[in-house]
Amino acid sequence: MNIIKIMIPKINVAYVHADDSMRQGLEKMKTHGYTTVPVISSDGRCIGTVSEGDYLWYMVSHGFPDMYALEEVGIREIINTTRNPAVTIDVPPETLYQRITECTFVPITDDRGCFIGIVTRRAILSHFKDEFIRKSSGA
Repeated sequence: MNIIKIMIPKINVAYVHADDSMRQGLEKMKTHGYTTVPVISSDGRCIGTVSEGDYLWYMVSHGFPDMYALEEVGIREIINTTRNPAVTIDVPPETLYQRITECTFVPITDDRGCFIGIVTRRAILSHFKDEFIRKSSGA
């Protein structure tokens, strides 16, 4: 499988920067309708993901009364670096399949670790469907 063919490039992906505030991150997620997004460092590396749950648990444990208080806290404070680590563009298909069963998307990096896009569960399922149809029709 050629990951490039099913990858959504960075330019079309909603992500947050590690230096963004929690409020900025929440607003971006709300605007795009996502529950989890990649977090990118200032040098372009994918350093983890942040989810609605990460925001919620941080706010509950720190007692934030309103959205304006979230301006003072950076995404870096709540990032999850272990839940959905990025894979390189040349990852073996078996690894990609295993990872996509755990998350709805997998962040993809180049060989320098710079974020270049994501592969979604939907894209992989669509790829399998197309392959199945192609093989069953004898094409």
